[in-house]
Amino acid sequence: MEKKSTKKAKSNGKLKVTYIKSVIGYDKKQAKILEALGFVKLNTTKIFPNNDCIKGSLFKIKHLVKVEEID
Repeated sequence: MEKKSTKKAKSNGKLKVTYIKSVIGYDKKQAKILEALGFVKLNTTKIFPNNDCIKGSLFKIKHLVKVEEID
C-alpha cells in the first residue's frame, strides 16, 4: 500500500497588509491582534509570510486591514 501525503503544498509568497480602519469601537481582542502584528498607526503597511498562522490572525481583523498577495 502506498501512503498518501495529506500535507498541503506550502504557498511560498508574502502578504502585504495595510492597516486601513481604526479599531475604536471594536472588540479589544482585535486591537491586541493588530498590536501583536506590529501595527500602531493607520495607513501603515507591513509584509508578512504567507502561512496559516498569519492568515488566521488576518481573518479575525479582515474588516480593519487590506491584504494583497505579492511574490
